[in-house]
Amino acid sequence: MFLGTHEPRLDEKGRLILPAKFREELSPGLVITKGQERCLYVFPATEFATITETLRQAPVTAKSARDYQRVMFAGAHDEIPDRQGRVTIPQGLRTYAGLEKECVVIGANTRVEIWDSAAWNEYLADREKSFADVSEEVFPGLF
Repeated sequence: MFLGTHEPRLDEKGRLILPAKFREELSPGLVITKGQERCLYVFPATEFATITETLRQAPVTAKSARDYQRVMFAGAHDEIPDRQGRVTIPQGLRTYAGLEKECVVIGANTRVEIWDSAAWNEYLADREKSFADVSEEVFPGLF
């Protein structure tokens, strides 16, 4: 499980140093792809394989499933972090997420998300109030 918020920077080669606490789980290999709200999703390779198997179950005749899979897989990049825990984020993915230098890396349970720092701060400011004000069960039976 990935937890926490970290603030690494992209270097001039488009590399990002993964938070130390995430490296062990990601060191065998990872997949970076486009996520919702213009962030990037980073999955351990094993988790991405599970997701891929689930997506295979979607009917090819379902246009929304085809569209989602095309965008997700066409933008995906697999990589093994180097000895310093760095990964290179391809230019297309950096452009999609608006990544330049200042980044935020968050743990999001089974995945890591990479955000442009300003975009994350805006998203969080917008969502924290609604999170604090939740008055009904979002996940029935959990809380």
